[in-house]
Amino acid sequence: MQKLLLLGDEAIAQGAIDAGMSGAYGYPGTPSTEIIEYIQRNKLALERKIHNQWSANEKTAMEEALGMSWAGKRAIVTMKHVGLNVAADAFVNSAISGANGGLLVVVADDPSQHSSQNEQDSRFYGKFALVPVLEPSNQQEAYEMAYSGFELSERLGSPIIIRITTRIAHSRSSVYTREKLPQNQIRLPKNREQFILLPSISRQRYQVLVNDQIRFELESDESAYNIFYPGKDKSWGIIATGIAYNYVMENFPDGCSFPILKISQYPYPTKKIRDFVNSCDQILVVEEGFPYVEEGLVGIMGNPKIHGKLDGYLPRTGELNPNYLAKALGLEDAEGPAVPSVLAARPPAMCPGCGHMDVFRAVNVVTQKYGDIRSFSDIGCYTLGAYAPFNSIETCIDMGASITMAKGAADAGIHPAIAVIGDSTFTHSGMTGLLDAITENTRMVLIISDNSAAAMTGGQFSPAKEEQLEKICLGLGVHPDHVRTIKPLPKSHQDFVQMLQEEVDYDGISVIVARRECVRIIDRRMSEKAAAKKKSE
Repeated sequence: MQKLLLLGDEAIAQGAIDAGMSGAYGYPGTPSTEIIEYIQRNKLALERKIHNQWSANEKTAMEEALGMSWAGKRAIVTMKHVGLNVAADAFVNSAISGANGGLLVVVADDPSQHSSQNEQDSRFYGKFALVPVLEPSNQQEAYEMAYSGFELSERLGSPIIIRITTRIAHSRSSVYTREKLPQNQIRLPKNREQFILLPSISRQRYQVLVNDQIRFELESDESAYNIFYPGKDKSWGIIATGIAYNYVMENFPDGCSFPILKISQYPYPTKKIRDFVNSCDQILVVEEGFPYVEEGLVGIMGNPKIHGKLDGYLPRTGELNPNYLAKALGLEDAEGPAVPSVLAARPPAMCPGCGHMDVFRAVNVVTQKYGDIRSFSDIGCYTLGAYAPFNSIETCIDMGASITMAKGAADAGIHPAIAVIGDSTFTHSGMTGLLDAITENTRMVLIISDNSAAAMTGGQFSPAKEEQLEKICLGLGVHPDHVRTIKPLPKSHQDFVQMLQEEVDYDGISVIVARRECVRIIDRRMSEKAAAKKKSE
């Protein structure tokens, strides 16, 4: 047994490694990125040759992990909450096919949208797909759930969601590790038709899944993660899920006088909840994210003794904190004085020397004579082009939407319709949108701002190397005369403007690859080179 100081993300990674995992798949997205990054540098993971490379997107990652599970080995797939939308097709179907080797779907939700376009609660995906969900309340539980989750997945024959939130993912705590288990040997499914979801087979598999709900619920009722803490004052009973349990306990440093039911495994532990609710005068449901448990308790007819986010006792949006709990329970507000503002608010900005800036400078010059229309952008560092001094982008919705929204705008008669997307985002979700534009030869320009990395999330590997982007565009069907490449630099500004103007004037689909390596990646490489040289001297 070791004692390690780990982020919640790292605790999950370490638990999976120690439990005999053979593969980790995912696409970088805050706050989930550090899980695979930890595996990529972990000594044991490297010794065991655990697969640890990034996938093109969350859907491919989900399918690749499912393939490893089919072979009888243990695998995790990691993503943030919006990534589960991308993986939803494969994920929901994996609930019907079931798992062979242990399969953990680790999803990091982002309440308060620290680095996301929306708030979601991935527990609803678990309910929708009818699979068990684990929700750790601290880093030790995150480790334990990853470690024991594979066994649970194999025993139930189902993928398991581990749902974490930003505060668990990105805070540190001591974690005690357990015995390191060997990796599974290849073991193909006993039922060789299990993963063939033809309708006749899928209907049978779905019936199996529905029947399994009784077992899944029994597991929750008996789970060591769903704990009842008795209290003498039954005027209130508190149901707390995941990290929200910590917010409750911060209000009671000397122990809580109210009974508490901590829930960290789903589906609902029905018997425990029913007994708990019947024993207390009023119930406060405290959960990070949507009112998932609360809605289940209230039901369509309502229950006046249940309080939480639905009736305003707790805020419906953003993250929870101990002060909200204090106010809801009528305790003294623990909120301290406001922190004085000593610095002016400073929005995020692109790094000095970033090639994205030269892209937007060219876009602004070409588009200024057409009015207010600038460009349709995407998810990445270049989204910061929305801020001054560029104010260059019109939209940013989800991964890949720059191309498809520009196409829709062009279909509506907008000219020029310019889409700006990064190299990693293009390979993640942009290629299919480009294919739509090629099919109709839509009059629009796609700029792939290629910095050779998934830079926004820390500079992870980008699948498209060197001239692969051009080859992809040509292979999809863009005319060779209108797949062009330029290095975005101040000295090439006029050449870029001229090239972009020529493509804007072209009556069809064109692609400009603006390729210049991320300045942070260059700095990192130079620092590593200098450190290696110093070490060798």
